[in-house]
Amino acid sequence: MASLRLSSLLSGSFSASLFSLGRNSKFGRGISRFNTAASLEVPVTPSVQINHTQLLINGQFVDAASGKTFPTLDPRTGDVIAHVAEGDKEDINRAVAAARKAFDEGPWPKMTAYERSCIIYRFADLLEKHNDEIATLETWDNGKPYEQAAKIEVPMLTRLMRYYAGWADKIHGLTVPADGPYHVQTLHEPIGVAGQIIPWNFPLLMYGWKIGPALACSNTVVMKTAEQTPLSALYVSNLLHEAGLPPGVLNVVSGFGSTAGAALASHMDVDKVAFTGSTATGKVISSLASKSNLKPVTLELGGKSAFIVCEDADIDQAVELAHFALFFNQGQCCCAGSRTFVHERVYDEFVEKAKACAMKRVVGDPFKTGVEQGPQIDSAQFEKILNYIRSGIESGATLETGGERAGTKGFYIQPTVFSNVQDDMKIAKEEIFGPVQSILKFKNLDEVIKRANSSPYGLGAGVFTKNLGIANTLMRALRVGSLWINCFDVFDAAIPFGGYKMSGHGREKGIYGLNNYLQVKAVISPVENAAWL
Repeated sequence: MASLRLSSLLSGSFSASLFSLGRNSKFGRGISRFNTAASLEVPVTPSVQINHTQLLINGQFVDAASGKTFPTLDPRTGDVIAHVAEGDKEDINRAVAAARKAFDEGPWPKMTAYERSCIIYRFADLLEKHNDEIATLETWDNGKPYEQAAKIEVPMLTRLMRYYAGWADKIHGLTVPADGPYHVQTLHEPIGVAGQIIPWNFPLLMYGWKIGPALACSNTVVMKTAEQTPLSALYVSNLLHEAGLPPGVLNVVSGFGSTAGAALASHMDVDKVAFTGSTATGKVISSLASKSNLKPVTLELGGKSAFIVCEDADIDQAVELAHFALFFNQGQCCCAGSRTFVHERVYDEFVEKAKACAMKRVVGDPFKTGVEQGPQIDSAQFEKILNYIRSGIESGATLETGGERAGTKGFYIQPTVFSNVQDDMKIAKEEIFGPVQSILKFKNLDEVIKRANSSPYGLGAGVFTKNLGIANTLMRALRVGSLWINCFDVFDAAIPFGGYKMSGHGREKGIYGLNNYLQVKAVISPVENAAWL
């Protein structure tokens, strides 16, 4: 695995950099498991000012129409960071009206593609300039390790915006041969006003995955942020306007799903909706969109990804990679390798080493150097995870390590490993979204293919083997949108991401992300002299 280098961080390769960061933290510095409660409960004071807590509508930061606000909390302590404007249906109406006017009458769609690309490039430069402040806000509001935010996620956002800035002046249609004296061409045109709803686990990256292709295709946007993590999107959206984005092109409404989110999904003047979040909420979003104006919807939803360790695997490497696949980002990752299938011949060895690996994991204040795991996002997620752990114990799985909260303040949970997990247990079927590794035993390839595919989800999967034939078999057999072989969570601006089955439909990033924000117009005109055909 590559070492942590600036070149690798800026290349867009997600897994190599993050995995190396984890390895350097755990092994290079020889840190033992975090177990000092006092260190958990004396949090670092972030050195960043919070300047933007209002809604962003038509290029201006404004209060909610109702005047209401809601608190956004520090997951390290449960304390209030700031009070943020609470948008609802009226604010969505205002934001959509601004986006509609900006699309129909404003300069953004009428600019040359090169002019649009220059604005997005300037935005990327500002992201790079303010990297540390953005990362601080992200860690403070979300709880993820600062090293992860500052060295990986903000640079990835910067890289992604440069990727889509490069696409802005390369979107074009085709000429099409037709039977008869006609000239036929296709135009790839922006879809219009895009409604976008992002989650709390990767607020900045999901922000970029959504606005990057939308803006490159010259659409306008109304975005609803997750109520748990509104701060970083408001901060970087201000930078985007500083880069020269015209008013009304991007509007950001903080608020709750049942009010602001529902109003956005069902709005008759929104031309397309993109949503990342739970499968249950995705069904609601899809229903609201279809009942309004049949607007197209792209959905990136939940997952219960299989991580398959074959009998020929290098066990030490497989353990470490499986650990990363599950525990990265506090386990709050839709494609986490949350069903670890291990061949029976190496199962016992794997379990013992997985347990030891989890016990070395450094849990603590995400602003402190060397911390690998911060708190869960909020009290609701914290309690949900603990309930799943209790369910695992009650259903007969073997608790190898962890299983309880860490410290007495904030939303920290011990890295938890279960062995002897069976397919019918809740911890093997449902998305936990937390630091809980479930290790299952399998006998042969046909069996593990059937069991891996039995999930209603199909977002991702991992395969660890030295055998190319086995890798190729699993590559074809597993019904998932992303398959990682001898790696995991490798994300790049150009690599598409999305799911099969109940993990959603549509793809984000790369050229596939552009398809979500374009519509195709066929233009046919006669040719007077057919001899020229």
